[in-house]
Amino acid sequence: MRAQPLDDAAISALATDLPDWSLVNGKLHREFRFADFSAAFGFMTRVALAAETLGHHPEWSNVWNRVSIDLTTHDTGGLSTLDRDLAARIDRIHSGTA
Repeated sequence: MRAQPLDDAAISALATDLPDWSLVNGKLHREFRFADFSAAFGFMTRVALAAETLGHHPEWSNVWNRVSIDLTTHDTGGLSTLDRDLAARIDRIHSGTA
């Protein structure tokens, strides 16, 4: 899948399309909390599989029950359709609808 840069209108629409995400330093950012490390790691595993299918990988970290994710597309120098699509998949994974 090829990344297409998001224009200003598409970036503005992210607030509506992905309300749990925020823009931090030009990246899509979201933090998650889980019951324990095992639940957080299981979530990360499911996200990793989704990211691999898109060929687009998050910047992320995990500390015990917390997962922090940042999305950007280095090839386009900012946010792209891949970031928007991966964020939406992550939301579905988190909600259990993926």
